[in-house]
Amino acid sequence: MRVAVVGHVEWIEFARVAHVPAPGEIVHALESWEEPAGGGAVAAVQLARLAGECLFLTALGDDELGHRSKGELEKLGVRVEAAWRPEPQRRAFVHVDGAAERTITVIGDRLGPRGDDPLPWDQLDGVDAVYFTAGDAAAVSAARRARTMVATSRAMDALAAAGAPIDALVSSARDAGERYRPGEIQPPPSLVFRTEGARGGSFEHADGRGGRWEGARLPGPAVDAYGAGDCFAACLTYGLGAGQPPEGAAGQAARCGAACVTGRGPYEGQLRSWPPGEGAS
Repeated sequence: MRVAVVGHVEWIEFARVAHVPAPGEIVHALESWEEPAGGGAVAAVQLARLAGECLFLTALGDDELGHRSKGELEKLGVRVEAAWRPEPQRRAFVHVDGAAERTITVIGDRLGPRGDDPLPWDQLDGVDAVYFTAGDAAAVSAARRARTMVATSRAMDALAAAGAPIDALVSSARDAGERYRPGEIQPPPSLVFRTEGARGGSFEHADGRGGRWEGARLPGPAVDAYGAGDCFAACLTYGLGAGQPPEGAAGQAARCGAACVTGRGPYEGQLRSWPPGEGAS
């Protein structure tokens, strides 16, 4: 399969703590590390591991962290094509507590690619599946060149402005900032997936038909929840691009998300092959 991501990167500083500090409290990190992540980057690495390669069209700050982000993602197997911005690279600080939950503080504006950036948009022609996390309306239209387009509800403004058909929208049933309400995008997405964390979630076709998938059991101890949702979305994109039905793709994607939780940071636990069960080719 040929896969791609159009989206954003955040340079993340992680700190493992016993608990997230209360107001005024000082806590000591048990360990710390840094790496490029964010929804676009995490999905691109996961897709590269499933498909063998992934094209990632993004925008990065033209500074030390932006260039480090590109280099580190390429070491992880992603082909990165970046538009360079004068703004600082977006960063974030993540606490990972004793229950493996992550708490995120974001610093700076999200940098997404624009349709008029000198990026190889034509290479999206014939791509089996693309996942869209950030960019302007023209970038949405360029991403639509792929045979299957999946997008996150975090990019709602650009999706609504573009008016391009979306094969699947990944939203949240619980997070108010990631909910999709009918009518927010025209034409309506062919499929809407509403995640419910470890419980699984539901999906709905544009004609009102729908169903559910169940959450997946963790294949090991919980270590770090950061990136689990992005791995879910990447694997969902892969499954739908391979022609799986929505319940099958979501069920397999849940296993990808669960695997991510068992690793340190978003990449250590990622699956490197499609989960056993209903196949994708």
